[in-house]
Amino acid sequence: MTKNQLIEVLAKKVHLPKSATREVVDTMLDVMRTSVATGEKVVLSGFGTFLLRKRAPRRGRNPQTGEPMQISARKTPGFTAGKSFKKLVK
Repeated sequence: MTKNQLIEVLAKKVHLPKSATREVVDTMLDVMRTSVATGEKVVLSGFGTFLLRKRAPRRGRNPQTGEPMQISARKTPGFTAGKSFKKLVK
């Protein structure tokens, strides 16, 4: 499902115009992005948790030359599915 498809389905379910629904979805995603980027957890009960994960520096290998190299520490967004979401997917 794409973002546009999600907006169409939501607009029909809540009886709002697509433009208003798009604004709500865009605002929600923007708030979630900003919160996770600043290190705050976003918990959607029954769905899951979005959080910022920190990856430690590690040794890797250059795939072209085969030489060992150092991969620096970084932050990545993460998602953990909630219990009821996992159960639904099974």
